[in-house]
Amino acid sequence: MSRKKSIILLSVGHACVDVYQGSVAALVPFFVAERAYGYAAASGVVLAASLLSSVAQPLFGALTDRWAMPWLLPVSTVLGGLGVALSGVSGSYPLTLLFVAVSGLGVAAYHPEAARAARIAAGGSHTAMGWFSLGGNIGFAAAPVVVAAVVTAGGLRLSPLLILPALVGSVLCLPVLRALTGRARTGATTASPPGADDRASFGKLSLVVVFRSIAFTGLSTFIALHAQQRTGGGPATGAAALLLLYLGGAAGTVLGSRLADRWDRVTVVRWSYLAATGGVAGVVFVPGPALHLFVVLTSACLYLPFALQITLAQDYLPTRVGTASGVTLGLTVSVGGLASPLIGALADRTSLQAALAPLVVLPVLGWLAARTLPEPAAPVRSEPAGERS
Repeated sequence: MSRKKSIILLSVGHACVDVYQGSVAALVPFFVAERAYGYAAASGVVLAASLLSSVAQPLFGALTDRWAMPWLLPVSTVLGGLGVALSGVSGSYPLTLLFVAVSGLGVAAYHPEAARAARIAAGGSHTAMGWFSLGGNIGFAAAPVVVAAVVTAGGLRLSPLLILPALVGSVLCLPVLRALTGRARTGATTASPPGADDRASFGKLSLVVVFRSIAFTGLSTFIALHAQQRTGGGPATGAAALLLLYLGGAAGTVLGSRLADRWDRVTVVRWSYLAATGGVAGVVFVPGPALHLFVVLTSACLYLPFALQITLAQDYLPTRVGTASGVTLGLTVSVGGLASPLIGALADRTSLQAALAPLVVLPVLGWLAARTLPEPAAPVRSEPAGERS
């Protein structure tokens, strides 16, 4: 299978999986309306999806560093969809938390192996990795539309229909699985020896991603409710704000990979976070329809470095590509989910705007942490083998 076709299939599969990461946040307004959840209870749902994922993704990454596990792609896709599909079946809050946690486990199992496969297919290209990441952004962007189309029509009882993207994604993963398995059997391809790990830089990059994670997840959890309050609109206004948040991310991912081909990755990362500061401030403090413009700006700036951070992490830990992917996409990203209940609890005691105000500082902290990051020399890769010891 050609590299281009592999990247396309992985990108579409990534979209199908990340529908479920976005669906948890998209379901929050419906949980609030139909089950009368407070801010803290609603953010607890996001926490349940993030908590298991935050622990499991690095573990799956370590496993994929030792053994090729392409079968994880279709299996984890179905698992991620199953959890979200069942989340609306029962009115029990503990069962809802359990089901979204199952979905988080599926997402956790998918990302490290998919990122490893994308690295092989990309052959070191920032643009190709950007297209793979774009799939995830499109999945996030599609989540509010998919959830609204299903749940608005008949309430949370129709949530089992949300498993359909998972079934599609699992089927699309099969050709890539066969291709990777075939390479492992034939041993027909080789890879350049990895360089030395730069753990200090990887640690700094992880801190940068933590700051981004808290800012973005905090906004995605509450942006629908915040937009309704700031504009005086209804649920459609909130869904539009969430959709714009995800669409801006899709545009930012592609633009970021293009800019990295002109400048180096670290430079793009630094300036993206600095620009995101103004965007987050606008989202929090600007009233009326203009808020939506700042939603797009914030999302684009927070996603400009997204694919670049994946390749940077992999190049900082070239001997532990799966672990680097698992930490970057999992542990550090999921910290935002861990912080969401704190934001919700503060909102319950004060106001949602006051609870979101501290998020303005986080892009600044990301910019400060990125200032000392070096630009690693990307290794020259041939078509790597599908097997590792």
